[in-house]
Amino acid sequence: MKKLKRKDLFSLEKYSEIRDDFRLKVINHKKNRRLQIGPNTALYFEDYLIMHYQIQEMLRAEKIFESGAISEELSVYNELIPDGSNWKATFMIEFCDEDERRIALSKMLGIEDKVWLKIDGFKEVYPISDEDLDRENENKTSAVHFLRFQLSNEMIGALKLGSQLSAGIDHPAYSHTINPIPENIRKSLISDLD
Repeated sequence: MKKLKRKDLFSLEKYSEIRDDFRLKVINHKKNRRLQIGPNTALYFEDYLIMHYQIQEMLRAEKIFESGAISEELSVYNELIPDGSNWKATFMIEFCDEDERRIALSKMLGIEDKVWLKIDGFKEVYPISDEDLDRENENKTSAVHFLRFQLSNEMIGALKLGSQLSAGIDHPAYSHTINPIPENIRKSLISDLD
């Protein structure tokens, strides 16, 4: 999958003109990129369009127009775009109640390494998690983790030929399986693969 370049971005003025339409396009796109796993966790699969939107929103909010600052944003967000042989996802642990969330996060240490995706006929793929920085301490995990699921050429081929995809979490404090994942999400994820 291609990475974002400066020439792909809209000027702040142009973005203000198209923002509503662009935002609606991204909202509709994201419906096929969110996988709920159990009642309190979700994977948000990132891609080129979502990162384009994130950068445009950051540039707009911070009124960034200088070349060096734009290059920094591109560098950060391009890391979240899959490269054709993997999926990159933001893993969110979601509890509305703050006390409940604090207790849950203290019991879920290491959960980011227990998330898996499975293509029929292959073993589960566990992620490489939080490559940018450690997101937990000895008392609790973070509510947000960044995951990369690396796939083999054989797995990619099987998916493109119709193999089902399932997902789950195997952690003592939180265990759920989705088998198979919804077809709209599966199709969207296949589009990330070369």
